[in-house]
Amino acid sequence: MRVRIRRKVNEMQIRERTAAALAEELGLKVVLNADPERMITCGYAGDLLSWVMGRAPSDCAWVTVMSNVNVIAVASLADVGCIILAEGAEIDEEALEKARAVGINIFATSLPVFDVCAKLAN
Repeated sequence: MRVRIRRKVNEMQIRERTAAALAEELGLKVVLNADPERMITCGYAGDLLSWVMGRAPSDCAWVTVMSNVNVIAVASLADVGCIILAEGAEIDEEALEKARAVGINIFATSLPVFDVCAKLAN
């Protein structure tokens, strides 16, 4: 019997690497290096938190413009490898403290979401 695995539409396959290596290779600003050796295995882009919570794969680099404390909760529940804040989004202190407490890597860039995804995929 052959099992077919369907890839999620918003999930992109990437070369596996550590969170620290990903940030360096993509030229991302390190906001929080909570677990720099965490392996990033794929990418995911989305801003609707309820959607991301049910669809973001574990160990992904989640690209978003959302930056409040709820993003950290969703990232923790989905077990994402890192959050990449795109388009100059900045995280508030409450969210940063929560990310530090739960061990979520956070990176930032001024690039648009599309451009971050393109760089991530190459």
